[in-house]
Order: sequence, then structure tokens, then C-alpha cells
Amino acid sequence: MAERTYASDEHNIVITYATPDGERYLRKNRTRRALVEPPTAALDVSPARLDPAGDPERRERYAAEADRMADRHDPDETV
Repeated sequence: MAERTYASDEHNIVITYATPDGERYLRKNRTRRALVEPPTAALDVSPARLDPAGDPERRERYAAEADRMADRHDPDETV
């Protein structure tokens, strides 16, 4: 997990997972009330589902956060 924010309507949580190098990411929108399955530190997804991170600043931020999460949590640990 690289980022967790609220959507503009504040009824959804936007969870962003990034590859360890920060180059690609997956964004998931979850309803706050429907968080029956809490987010985990990492996901295993097909590369086809990932989007390019684009700007270098975002890549660096995603890579740093992915590294921090990997150091502190097991991939399937609830965060």
C-alpha cells in the first residue's frame, strides 16, 4: 500500500498500491461502510491491471512508501 485517502465525496476510501520501484500502481475505491475486508499491506495482481505512475515525484513517493510498508508489515497483514 502506497497511499490511503478519502475521495472528494468522503464516502469512499481510495487505496493505492504500488510496485516496489514505484513505477506502476493500482488504485482501489472502497466504500467506508463496506470495508468488510480491511486493506492489506500488499496485493498480488496481474501487471495488466497496473497503471504507470507517471511523474518522477510520484514514483519516488510510491517507491518509498512501498519499501516502508514491506519493512513493517507482512504482505497479507491488515493495515
